[in-house]
Amino acid sequence: MAEVRANGTTLFYEATGEGEPLVLVHGSWSDHDGWRAVVPRLAERSPLCVVAYDRRGHSRSERPPGPGSRVEDEEDLAALIEALGLAPAHVAGNSFGASTALGLAARRPELFRSVTAHEPPLLGVVADDPALRPLMEATRLRIEGVLTELRAGDDRAGARRFVEEVAFGEGMWERLPEGLRETYVANAPTFADEQADPAWADLDLTRLSRYTGPVLLTRGTESPPWFPVIIDRLAAALPQARVRVLEGAGHVPHVSHPDLYVDNLAAFLTGAAD
Repeated sequence: MAEVRANGTTLFYEATGEGEPLVLVHGSWSDHDGWRAVVPRLAERSPLCVVAYDRRGHSRSERPPGPGSRVEDEEDLAALIEALGLAPAHVAGNSFGASTALGLAARRPELFRSVTAHEPPLLGVVADDPALRPLMEATRLRIEGVLTELRAGDDRAGARRFVEEVAFGEGMWERLPEGLRETYVANAPTFADEQADPAWADLDLTRLSRYTGPVLLTRGTESPPWFPVIIDRLAAALPQARVRVLEGAGHVPHVSHPDLYVDNLAAFLTGAAD
């Protein structure tokens, strides 16, 4: 366990194993501990130094005042990689963390040895798809309900509403481990900050296409229907990318299907290291 000063913010991180650096970037509400099931497997499967950190505003990392932006998260990731002397690093992100990794790769490709992105919620890149609009509008309204709770100061109600109405389904809040529920409640204000960023769901695909390093794009078969379209758009912009569909998995396969996630990521990293 350690801390590093990066981009004017103190970030908490843990490093496991020795070898080529692999940085794991978690999604919204979560923290470094969300990778618990896969870190030892990854360190054992490959000669890797696996670094998992808490993004700004999450758990043990500093929470600067005022609304933030995804670009700040991207700059934090860049500063973390540079401060720890990891460049070029393999970087794997989930959800908002995947958006962060791709956004930084588009601007700072020299920091990356490879990029792995699972289901980045880049809804802006599929906003022109008429078939998805009703579904995305319904989800937007559910997220607005979550934000209403958070703005009223009821972080627990907002976290519960996100879990049951947006992420996992009715009744799932009580089925989550107590520690995970408390993590969601603690990090709820940062979700509101993320949603306040008008560009949180956007990515310049033309700029991203200039990234020429190895890329793995993954999605689960049990995830919302916009993710296949997002992955297809990203794959079109990144012709060197490999696409893998994780059978039976959803939005957080490193939690729900850790062996499947590790098998795909480790196989990709072995090829990317050649």
